[in-house]
Amino acid sequence: MKLPFVLARRFVAGESLDTALPVVDELLGDGLYVTLDLLGEHVTNRARAEAFTQQYIGLVQRLARNRRGRDANISIKLSMIGQVIDHDFCVANLRRLLKVARETHTFVRLDMEGSDLTQSTLDVFEDVYPDYRDHVGVVLQAYLHRTEEDVKRMCDLQARVRLCKGAYSEPAHLAHQDMEAIREHFRRYMQMLLLHGRYPGIATHDDELINATKAFTTEAAIDANDFEFQMLYGLRAETQRAIVAEGYNMRVYVPYGTEWVPYFARRLRERKENVGFLVKNLFRK
Repeated sequence: MKLPFVLARRFVAGESLDTALPVVDELLGDGLYVTLDLLGEHVTNRARAEAFTQQYIGLVQRLARNRRGRDANISIKLSMIGQVIDHDFCVANLRRLLKVARETHTFVRLDMEGSDLTQSTLDVFEDVYPDYRDHVGVVLQAYLHRTEEDVKRMCDLQARVRLCKGAYSEPAHLAHQDMEAIREHFRRYMQMLLLHGRYPGIATHDDELINATKAFTTEAAIDANDFEFQMLYGLRAETQRAIVAEGYNMRVYVPYGTEWVPYFARRLRERKENVGFLVKNLFRK
C-alpha cells in the first residue's frame, strides 16, 4: 500500500473536512473555483448510505457558514447514498441533500461511475432535476458509445454537464479504446455542449483538448464566463493558475476523506494508463 499512500499525500487534501478546508481557501484565494469530493463509493448498507447523506448535508452547511458556497460546490457519488440499494431510497436521500443545497445556494454535481451505473445515474438525475435545475448537474464520459445521445438529451434539458474522458476500464462494445478516438469524441461533445448546453465544465488535463477548447470558443465567439475548465487537485497546479491568468474559469476537484486507499487502489487497478498518468504528474507543472 506504499504507492497509494505516497500518491494520496499529494492528491488528497486530507482525511477530514477540517484538514481539507485550508486547501480550499488557498485555491479560492488564487482565483480558482473548487468542488469538494468526499471519498467513498458503492455503499450497500442503508444506515451507512443515510450517514453519508448526512455528511454531504453537513458539508453543504459548513461551506455556507464559512461563506465559501458561492465559489465552492460539492461532487457526490450516488452509490454512496443508496443507488445500488434502491432507486427510490437514493432519490429520497438526494432530495434531502438538494433541499439544503437550494437553501444555501450550493451546486451539487452527480459524479459518474462505471457504465453499469450510467443509466441509473441519469434516471436519478432526471427524477430530481425539474425541482432543482440550478442546484444539480451531472457528468458524462466521452469514451462511452452512448454519450452523444446523452449529450443531446442534456442540452435539450439545459442541464449543467461536466465532460470528462472517462477513467473506468470498459469493454470495447461499450467504450472507445483508442485515445485518439476518445479525444475526437471529447472534442465533438465539447463543441456541442458549448454551443447548445448550459455552462459546461470541460474536465481535462490534456493540453491538446485544452487548446482545442480555447480555439473553438474563440472561433465561435463564446464568452469565457459561459463555461469552465476543470482539473483535479494535485495535478498541474501551475497550469491551473495560468489558465485563470488567461481569463478563463478553472475549477479544481478536491478529494478528501478516510477512504483514499480504496479510491486509489480502484483507479490504479482499473486502467493501466492511470498509473503512468499519476506518476508522470508527480513531476509535471
